[in-house]
Parts: sequence; structure tokens; C-alpha cells
Amino acid sequence: MPVRTTLLLLSRSRLLREALTRRRLFPTAVSRFIAGPDIAGALAAVRRLAARGLEATLNHLGEHVGNAPAAAAEVEAQRSAIERLRGARLASHLSVKLTQLGLDLDGDLCAAHLRQILEEAAALPTFVRIDMEGSPYTDRTITFYRRLRPTLPNVGVVLQAYLYRTPADLEALLPLGVNVRLCKGAYREPPAVAHPRKRDVDAAFLRLAERLLSPDSLDQGTFAAFATHDPRMVAGVKRLAAERSVPRDRFEFQMLYGIGRDLQTTLVGAGYRVRIYIPYGDAWFPYFMRRLAERPANLVFLLRSLLRG
Repeated sequence: MPVRTTLLLLSRSRLLREALTRRRLFPTAVSRFIAGPDIAGALAAVRRLAARGLEATLNHLGEHVGNAPAAAAEVEAQRSAIERLRGARLASHLSVKLTQLGLDLDGDLCAAHLRQILEEAAALPTFVRIDMEGSPYTDRTITFYRRLRPTLPNVGVVLQAYLYRTPADLEALLPLGVNVRLCKGAYREPPAVAHPRKRDVDAAFLRLAERLLSPDSLDQGTFAAFATHDPRMVAGVKRLAAERSVPRDRFEFQMLYGIGRDLQTTLVGAGYRVRIYIPYGDAWFPYFMRRLAERPANLVFLLRSLLRG
């Protein structure tokens, strides 16, 4: 079984998650990708990134909550982040997963929680992106976004290039003046649903980037955030934007905390907007395992950390 597939399967293991988090293993490795166990560490990361000319998105880790009190606690965590950003006079977007807010429990409950977060964030003001999860949630996530976008302009969504359905989803969203984060996709999906080969995912990513940066997309108010650490994808987006004379305030690059620092610095130095996705919190295990699955170098880093201590 390929290493990536194995790691994605392990990311769903409750027993492994409980064993690692209970014993507090891998603190050095985890800290590379996760800003800290609470909002204080995340805010410190926002400050450090701002000093380097980088923007931020805060992501309180967690997904698939199992009961209504846990979903309500997530709303409080998001409200706390908004208040702490306001108090510290820091600028950052927020990212939320619908399964954090109770989507697996009750769609109406989740919708009420999401609206509450968006309305409080709008008063800061700050932008909130609805993160995308595995393909069983794609329809519902897009439906939530479509319902909220007309009255809450501070909301965005994520599309995953590896899904066959994404070009059609994008076309349906463009008339809304969509603010979209385009990523390759990090979940394990069957070949019937998603491109299984990296080269096909890369090609799909660039086709979608071309559509997002097309004149008619921009005329409809589209803003594109390209989430990638792949220098070839970055170069492709830069080329497309240059060919179309797209203003640099109409798109940005997004990267993950702890990955691709040299590329981030190069892009900022060249005048591009770069936003860093800053995860924090105790529920780090699924996110961490997906990061290991994305790049073999991340797994090597983990093994070295274990050998050191």
C-alpha cells in the first residue's frame, strides 16, 4: 500500500489518535505544523508572520464533533478568536469546518452556528472561509455557502482540484462573485470520484486557475486564493496572471504554517500576496497525519524528531 494511502487511513484511526495525544508524543514535530494548543500561540504566529509581510488565516482544529455541546463549544472557540483578534488589533481570516459545527448531527443546528460566527466576524470585520472536507460533504458545503453569500459577503468557500465535479461546481458559483480557495485536495478519495494521479490533479488545478483568472470571472467579482506549495503550480498561476494583466489584489497564494517558508518569502519579495493557514488547538492528529501524507519530506522530519528524543 502506498505511504500516502497508509497515512490517510491512519488519520482516521481513533485508537492511534488517542494513544498519541494522551501520551503527548511528537511535540517537536507537531509544533512545526501547528502553532500551539490554544489561541495565544496562534496569535503569536500571526504577529511573526505579519513582521515578514505575510497575512494569516486562523484554523481552530477539530472535525466531526459527536454531540451538540461540542459543537456549541466550537462556536465559543471561534468567538474567542474574534475577540482576541480585536483586542490585539491583529488582522486574520478564520477557517471553519462544518463538521466542527455539528453538520453530522443536525443541518439546521450547523447553519445556526455558522451564521452566528459569520455575523460576529462581520462586526470586526473579518473574513470567514468554510473549509472543504471529504467528498461526502461537498454538496452540503456548497449549499451552505450559496445560501449565505447573498447576505454575508464576508464568507468564502474551498474547491478541490482533484474532484472530477469541481469545474462544474466552479461554474455554478461564479455568478455569486465567489471568493474561492483552490487546493489540490488532501482526503483519500476513490478513483471514481477524484483524479488518482498527481499529474492529472496538477493539470486540473491549472485549468481551474485559468478559469478563475479569466476576464469574465473577474468581471463577476471573483477572488481566487491559490493554495499550493508546488513551485510549478505557483509558476503556472503567475504566468496566467501576467498574461491576463490580472491586478495582484485580485488573487493571492495560500500556504500552510511550517511549510515552504523560502517560497513564501520569495513571493512576498516579488510583490505577491501570501496568506498562511495557521492551525491551533488540541485536536491536531487528523490534520497532522494529512500533512505527513502530502509530502515524504514531512515524514522524514517526523522520524528525525523521534530519533532526537
